[in-house]
Amino acid sequence: MWTANNPWHASLGTRLHHAMSHNPDDLTLFHNGDRRAMADCYERHFEDVWQAVGTVLQGADRDTVVHEVFLALLESGELRRSFMGGSLGAWLRVVARNRAIDHHRRVVARERPLLEETQSTMPNDEGQAQDRLSSQLDARHFLEKINAAIPAKWAKVFEARFVRQLSQRDAAATLNMHRTTLAYQELQLRRLLRRMLKESRTS
Repeated sequence: MWTANNPWHASLGTRLHHAMSHNPDDLTLFHNGDRRAMADCYERHFEDVWQAVGTVLQGADRDTVVHEVFLALLESGELRRSFMGGSLGAWLRVVARNRAIDHHRRVVARERPLLEETQSTMPNDEGQAQDRLSSQLDARHFLEKINAAIPAKWAKVFEARFVRQLSQRDAAATLNMHRTTLAYQELQLRRLLRRMLKESRTS
């Protein structure tokens, strides 16, 4: 088991942080998605990604894209291999800002038709009301499945961020937790929720 005080981990973190291009072994660890290397990347470069995304987005969109960047790093070997060495922080800032720009464009494209829509979308007959009730029941059932699947150690973060919809800063303050620790747990929760959502769509 590794910790932040583990000398091997500290040594790896220092090498990854400064210049992976000078040590092919460290770059290989990153490309392979080594757990220690990815955890160190997250701890050291969360602020880099946070600041880069913040030049384009704020609020919930900012939180979403920051997590998308690290989720992509965990899940996409192709993305990790596109980093060929040098400054990992600088590379992540470029990746993060590009993703933020893409997210902003998608939001604008999605919301434009809604802004132009003038008709009320409130249910106007019994059939629509029944459909809405059915959707609410399905959502409640899915939430119950989520609560049963979430590890106890992540339950408070799930409630603060996904149920109460607190910002990361407010959630961290409420839970008396370091923001990067909360953000890392939220990242794991998003991975779990994404997997559960895929399973629910195929079942």
